[in-house]
Amino acid sequence: MLFGGRSPERARALADRTGRSAGTLRDAAGFGDAVLLALPYDAVAGVLAALGADGGALRGRMLVDCTNAVGPGFRLTTGTGPGAARTIAEATGARFVKAFNHLPDAGWRRPPPAFAEGPVAVPLCGDDPAALETVATLVRDLGCVPMPVGGLDRAAYLEATTAFLIGLWHSGHDPRSLLPPFEAVTAPPRTGAELRGPRPAPIVGG
Repeated sequence: MLFGGRSPERARALADRTGRSAGTLRDAAGFGDAVLLALPYDAVAGVLAALGADGGALRGRMLVDCTNAVGPGFRLTTGTGPGAARTIAEATGARFVKAFNHLPDAGWRRPPPAFAEGPVAVPLCGDDPAALETVATLVRDLGCVPMPVGGLDRAAYLEATTAFLIGLWHSGHDPRSLLPPFEAVTAPPRTGAELRGPRPAPIVGG
């Protein structure tokens, strides 16, 4: 693993803390089998420009995007235009997977990210089957469960869902309280007789 950042000092400090290596942004973009883009969304354009036109060092590479374009009021800063994932994928020409964006960084610091209900599921969006499988392996290595939810066209929905979740968390609400157990929404519908319940037994008097 190699860390590269906008601040060489911070990249070096993170590398020293984790026992890894540090380098430039271009070093990080060309290192290993996959690149994790973990930046504030408003910094992405500048970083991509530093890596070169038409994708530069990321073209053809496996890129995992965990950015969230969320601004004041927990609204998407991408507005009605293309989502963050689509914009980044088209700008880089990378083998792109949207993943790891639905939890705050504190969630990923748990070893592993698992709770009483079980391990965390990680939604994956992308159009490259090999890239999706590689990221799914990374998810399992973290102790989580990969959840492929569609192609790049579905990433905008994942980004909007994450913005909604962030708003709930900051408002002190538990998003899990919105959802019934899985069995409750997948069980066969109850018939009229089942809804009415059993008929009372007749009473026989003397």
